[in-house]
Amino acid sequence: QVQLVESGGGLAQAGGSLRLSCVGSGRTFSNYGMGWFRQAPGKEREFVATITWGGGSTSYANSVKGRFTISRNNAKNTVYLQMNSLQPEDTAVYYCARSRDMHSSIEDRGYDYWGQGTQVTVSS
Repeated sequence: QVQLVESGGGLAQAGGSLRLSCVGSGRTFSNYGMGWFRQAPGKEREFVATITWGGGSTSYANSVKGRFTISRNNAKNTVYLQMNSLQPEDTAVYYCARSRDMHSSIEDRGYDYWGQGTQVTVSS
């Protein structure tokens, strides 16, 4: 069974930064693409960023492009989301997810394992 555990969420002021981490279990972490999604209160879950198995390709939602950076360290079974220039509209529960294969995906149906989420709150 694959487990994904997020950390690094918390409270930040507008314009501030946070770095989320997601540690995955299992020896095959490096074989899969990974993604970050978020869900704000009263809204549907939305795509944030994704990265291929080796980190060679990334994609971002337009709303975070230029402010957020996804990266991974396969030796540590960890994927990161560096969030800069945070805005109140970034407030949400952030989830990491493992892709069904080595590729990245902007669709949540492209992922088969999900973490429990970490809360990010940005104050104005």
